[in-house]
Amino acid sequence: MKKLKFKNGDTLDAIGLGTWKSKKGKVTEAVKIALENGYKHIDCAAVYGNEKEVGNGMAEIFKNGKVKREDVWVTSKLWNDAHKKEDVIPALKNTLNDLQLDYLDLYLIHWPVAFDPEVEGFPETADDYLSLEEAPLIETWNEMIKAKEQGLVKHIGVSNFSIQKLKDLMAETDHIPEMNQVELHPYLQQNKLLEFCSKNGINVTAYSPLGSGDRPDEMKAKDEPSLLENPTIVKIAKKHGASPGQILIKWSEQRGTAVIPKSTNENRIKENLMSAGYQLDEEDMKEIADLDYHFRYVTGKFFELEGNSYENIYDD
Repeated sequence: MKKLKFKNGDTLDAIGLGTWKSKKGKVTEAVKIALENGYKHIDCAAVYGNEKEVGNGMAEIFKNGKVKREDVWVTSKLWNDAHKKEDVIPALKNTLNDLQLDYLDLYLIHWPVAFDPEVEGFPETADDYLSLEEAPLIETWNEMIKAKEQGLVKHIGVSNFSIQKLKDLMAETDHIPEMNQVELHPYLQQNKLLEFCSKNGINVTAYSPLGSGDRPDEMKAKDEPSLLENPTIVKIAKKHGASPGQILIKWSEQRGTAVIPKSTNENRIKENLMSAGYQLDEEDMKEIADLDYHFRYVTGKFFELEGNSYENIYDD
């Protein structure tokens, strides 16, 4: 399996276990299965609402000695209601407590969006948002840097940041984000963003690599296209004796990004990790490259309320 390398020499296994949408009653066992079968990379977030259960799974595996904590890369994310500078480190400490960890390997600003700290769930009116003047991203970022200096996290980065938002942040700091986690798959290949990140030493993680078909109905478009049923992907899968999901995961890994497919099914968890064993040839990669038409499954429309400043959050 490919590994992503960081400036200090730390490495990250490209294929990890995603936990978005993993139900509380199943995610503990999913984490245990993943770690027992060779995963060294677990991706979490406070807003997923299941970090306590993820932590229970990791704690059980670490306690029985099958896997050491220092051999597992754990990522989590700062939610939008904790962007004010006084809230960043307390939010991180809550995540560490839930995950039963002393430190994170990577902590990300989940979105370039700030909510009023009193908001529960998602905003209902524009007044529930904080403007960039009320919660400047650079102030949030400076608290992330402090967290790293305090040893609470080893690496810091962002998620869902466009090239423009990366440039805006980088213009105000010498501490460039070490990771940008974004939606990436054959329908949304983001070549310009990948090129920009590569040139600036920013690693990239692909989320929703299989199309996130199990996300809530209110987040779905009518008649949205299926990646897993795409004829080109199905054809390439048959050619290699693989599943369509394995081809999609391998495509992300082969491009040099990390990739975090979510599953709570034991066989699927194992199958996803086995994606590393395949190799896509030049013809495969060219055929997949032709599938790109800038289609997003996670549109960001849930942030768009009349009167707020978060329309077109991706700067497309």
